[in-house]
Amino acid sequence: MKELRGIGVASGRTVGPVAAMPPPVGEPAEDGELSEGSDREAAVVLLDSSSSTVGAELSARAQTARQAGRDDAAEVLEATAMMALDATLLGDAKARIGQGSRPERAVWDAAQHVAEQLSSLGGYMAERVRDVQDVRDRLVAALTGRPAPGIPVRDQPYVLVARDLAPADTATLDPSKVAALVTEQGGPTSHTAILARALGLPAVVAVAGATDLADGTWVLVDGAQGTVVIDPTAEQRSTAGAKVQGQTSLQAVGATSDGHRVRLYANVGDPSGVEAAVAAGAEGVGLFRTEFCFLDRAEAPSVDEQVMAYERVFAAFSGRRVVVRTLDAGADKPLPFVTADGEPNPALGVRGLRTATGSPQVLGDQLTAIARAAAGSGAEVWVMAPMVATAEEARAFTDQAHEAGLPTAGVMVEIPSAALTADLVLAACDFASIGTNDLAQYTMAADRQLGALAALNDPWQPALLQLIAMTAEAGARTGRPVGVCGEAAADPLLACVLVGLGVTSLSMTPRALPAVGAALAELSQARCVQLSKAAVSSESPIVARESVASILNETP
Repeated sequence: MKELRGIGVASGRTVGPVAAMPPPVGEPAEDGELSEGSDREAAVVLLDSSSSTVGAELSARAQTARQAGRDDAAEVLEATAMMALDATLLGDAKARIGQGSRPERAVWDAAQHVAEQLSSLGGYMAERVRDVQDVRDRLVAALTGRPAPGIPVRDQPYVLVARDLAPADTATLDPSKVAALVTEQGGPTSHTAILARALGLPAVVAVAGATDLADGTWVLVDGAQGTVVIDPTAEQRSTAGAKVQGQTSLQAVGATSDGHRVRLYANVGDPSGVEAAVAAGAEGVGLFRTEFCFLDRAEAPSVDEQVMAYERVFAAFSGRRVVVRTLDAGADKPLPFVTADGEPNPALGVRGLRTATGSPQVLGDQLTAIARAAAGSGAEVWVMAPMVATAEEARAFTDQAHEAGLPTAGVMVEIPSAALTADLVLAACDFASIGTNDLAQYTMAADRQLGALAALNDPWQPALLQLIAMTAEAGARTGRPVGVCGEAAADPLLACVLVGLGVTSLSMTPRALPAVGAALAELSQARCVQLSKAAVSSESPIVARESVASILNETP
């Protein structure tokens, strides 16, 4: 029995036959030029026609996604459709045709030029490079009469295996047909990982040799262990996916088998995500990301605009807790009115709470808007600041939030210094929430956007778990709640470890709530502590997973 290893980014175990993504559209040959006159005119007409066809296809898929209630997928597809019709890209390609390039070669080179410009900008703009390449491949396929790249079509459910997945592919993926995702590239925060967690699909990324798997090969994908077992046994096939099958919402409040209470919250990215959180039975919102109000704007939204947006979320959770994160701009989310261009390393630059130094009114207005929206909503609204490094920053933010009329203010623990001085930080605020994605990248000095460093950003890294333990222990000493709102909380096995470390709440994608709730209900608090000790003392993420799994396989 052969086993491939990668990074588990969405928990669950399932089996199925492999269906490989079709090979990517290759780079067109550079040889051969168009003659002047009608040939070049016809090439321009063909380019316009192909662009319209690709744009129309993507728009139609976006409409289908909206009708199915998948607004997030529709937004990705609509953005990609617009890129297929982008005047800058097409104008450059037509100019190259005018110089004699064949249309497919002209599109390829024009897209490469756009991609290089975006890549040089870094952060959020650099992430759009994959989108440009996806549009390029679709245009080249249309120009050359080949099938467009995309998700395979099968009659029966299958395990999708790919080198990587483009946003337009992941957005149109049908979870009733795709049982699991396996990619050779990507990391814990890649588009594939985010989509898999949102859809509740087991997923393993950064799997070396994944694309060597032949179509039809049966595999068992374990998203918690980060493994892909080739030709699993009959027993493995029969037990895969048996747990929590059919559950779509929490069956009870979060607690261990002996009644140790652990609040289970949902992460919400914008008001449209509220319905999924409510349907999943979330006890509240542990991370309400507010960037949706600020992105794609030249200036900050008004207080009134923000109030209207926040009220929708607060109203849906009347009587329950909503933890709001103030604007987390910078790094991969640059905003012209709070961040500067040309930072040599934006991830270590002016981001999160740091933007308030140069733009204090943006934070002041946001706190005012949150307080106004909370008043009369019935929700228990807490507020927290991202990228807090010191106790002094924690105290200043807490005081400002209290003055704005928000009684409970806390901080995100994403920087190792905040974890190392957690006693002082927590004494200066009301609570803390650990963002495992950023805390991992700063702890391991590994950019979480780089697939090549995915293994270092594994949430099972013992160094990361030690910092979480330090923060939770400080919370117990100071009487402050300490939660985890990173996607590490969505892994049922790791969730039990986090509870053993002393974490008091877990916030995750809504689809993960049933599995996490069920996993906690099976174990006592003492058992969770036993698992956490094994994980923290391990020498690597792989050993940590194996140690925890081994303990669970033993008789309690």
